[in-house]
Amino acid sequence: MFDFQKLDVYQKAKAFCILMTKTISVQNFDKTTNDQLRRASFSIMLNIAEGSSRFSNKDRRNFLVIARGSAFECVAILEYLCEANEITRTDFVKYQDLLEEISKMQQNLLFSFSPTNS
Repeated sequence: MFDFQKLDVYQKAKAFCILMTKTISVQNFDKTTNDQLRRASFSIMLNIAEGSSRFSNKDRRNFLVIARGSAFECVAILEYLCEANEITRTDFVKYQDLLEEISKMQQNLLFSFSPTNS
């Protein structure tokens, strides 16, 4: 087992990515939206995984910052889909809550790699 697989934040990011893959497969979003949402949700989990392979805390932090940005990107896409009546408000809130939890976990992990905590 790789170290990143032991991280709760990675497991939650992976579950969110799977949820988005399933959502995309049953919805009729346009091609661009499908691609952006798929890529952004994958980016969260993949950057957490890639960052765990780095030796310096600075490099690890960089990948976590990118992963956190991808979580924010997902929120923006999902908010757009909600306001365009492509997903329900209930689904948007559910997805946003998951992303907020992931983002907070990423922030805590980022803090653990800060120079003052090394």
